[in-house]
Amino acid sequence: MAFYPLTGTAVVIVMLATTLLMILIMILVWRCHWILVLIFTGLSLVVECTYLSAVLCKVNQGGWVPLVIAAAFLVIMSVWHYGTVKRYEFEMHSKVSMAWILGLGPSLGLVRVPGIGLVYTELASGVPHIFSHFITNLPAIHSVVVFVCVKYLPVYTVPEDERFLVKRIGPKNFHMFRCVARYGYKDLHKKDDDFEKKIFDNLFMFVRLESMMEGCSDSDEHSLYGQQTQRSRDTLLKYNADTYASSVELTISSVDSIVPAKSPPLANNTVMSSGQTSSQTEVDELEFMNSCRDAGVVHILGNTVIMARRDSNICKKIVVDYVYAFLRKICRENSVIFNVPHESLLNVGQIFYV
Repeated sequence: MAFYPLTGTAVVIVMLATTLLMILIMILVWRCHWILVLIFTGLSLVVECTYLSAVLCKVNQGGWVPLVIAAAFLVIMSVWHYGTVKRYEFEMHSKVSMAWILGLGPSLGLVRVPGIGLVYTELASGVPHIFSHFITNLPAIHSVVVFVCVKYLPVYTVPEDERFLVKRIGPKNFHMFRCVARYGYKDLHKKDDDFEKKIFDNLFMFVRLESMMEGCSDSDEHSLYGQQTQRSRDTLLKYNADTYASSVELTISSVDSIVPAKSPPLANNTVMSSGQTSSQTEVDELEFMNSCRDAGVVHILGNTVIMARRDSNICKKIVVDYVYAFLRKICRENSVIFNVPHESLLNVGQIFYV
């Protein structure tokens, strides 16, 4: 019967695919030694190739059907991979430089309206081209802009306290940030119903820590010229590298010999004033961000469409304009993946040719 070669061929294809995926996991995820990888590959291929040679002898009895199905899936995955890589390469080569952003000034050359804009991008560094496309065609942008990037790492899971990485883009008066959310292959992003809340919690925490670091930096600078006690020396040596310890001690000794006796209270007042200023700046920025959050949060998603150039051959036009476009259409939208509410969703479309 033709059922047996049909089933046997399907089993062999599944076994080969599993072996190839296992090799990738051993190399990229588990980082096994190459000798162990070779041993596993050799033993697996001996068994599978023997079985495959027996099954291929009965292809004319119905074993060709799984081969055709496998070839069709291979074509689909290849087209999807080609289109995805082209989209990412376009975003990488067309991202906006920081010099261009800084040249626009704090208002970015536009009207800053109340609210927070979450711009989703695949880039973990740099400003995506979709942002420049957005502000070029619209006369306004939100008072706070956060570039959100979701990355899946080749690890089992990412701890919750290490999942989000926040960084400031440009000066403080720009109010621009980057937030990278990292997930492992076992983590399910679709279960993050409070994804937006986690972004803001980590964003506010970053502002607090940044203000604390600035306050510590200011106090260290003033204590170098004003503190005379052994406690200040220990603090300075703790915050400086060990290779510079001897030079720090010499600096403190020379300063102590020329600073008047009444200088420590002045230095303490200066440190206290600096700390109060830093704390006040933190409070002002947090209040500003909270007011912008209350004004409204908008999720800005880029909808980049790729198309074949006019001078491309017919095969490339079919692959890009029809097959890849159809696959993109039937796949889940990013708004569903990121749990974005439809009432606060803004899609920004852009077409580029490959």
